[in-house]
Amino acid sequence: MAEYGTTRIPYLLKRMERRTLSIEVKPDGTVQVTAPLDAAEHEIRWKVEKRGSWILRQQRELAKLPPPLPERRYVSGESWRYLGRQHRLRVLTGDAEGVRVIRGELLVTTKSPERVPRVLDHWLRARAQAVLTDRMAACLEHAGHFGVQHSGDFSLRLMKTQWGSCTRAGRLTFNPRLIQAPKDCMDYVILHELCHLKEFSHSAAYYQLLGRVLPDWRRRWERLNRLVELPQ
Repeated sequence: MAEYGTTRIPYLLKRMERRTLSIEVKPDGTVQVTAPLDAAEHEIRWKVEKRGSWILRQQRELAKLPPPLPERRYVSGESWRYLGRQHRLRVLTGDAEGVRVIRGELLVTTKSPERVPRVLDHWLRARAQAVLTDRMAACLEHAGHFGVQHSGDFSLRLMKTQWGSCTRAGRLTFNPRLIQAPKDCMDYVILHELCHLKEFSHSAAYYQLLGRVLPDWRRRWERLNRLVELPQ
């Protein structure tokens, strides 16, 4: 148990063969500390307390997120969000498998009901690739005015706690669930990661750059996390 001011911060401790200590705030708000095997208890507690402000801020932001949605069943009548709007799922049987968007519905045609998840998920991922590629081009043109340059290449990966990531080498990865979000929210995620090309960490300088590139980034961030749930 650590303390930050008058607030007590419980944490789960995991020891591993490693040289550094890491602190992670899980989606449910719990704090996971991974420490070297020989790290002293008082040093671990001191480091958690040193990060107390950051931990409490992360917990407050996570508490604003909507509760988990019920498990998907991929059946007619379910509500699915696509490009920021809710659509009803309608499952049809046919040999020509595919997905169509018609008047607020996602029409999924499959040879058998058990193939619906595979067909729909494949289509959503393909749409994510196409739409994010289009938005990347627009975002690169905008970010270029602030000295941010990139090839525009990226990969997709389903991530539990992130909408996107950027490595020090400039490799960009985005969560395919972004296809559920409005395009202005996609732009926020893309520009957020592009800004890391100039300021890698979430430092004050980084947020100053992000604020210049996208002044209303916080409104878009809040909208994204209100509309779309990360997978659990």
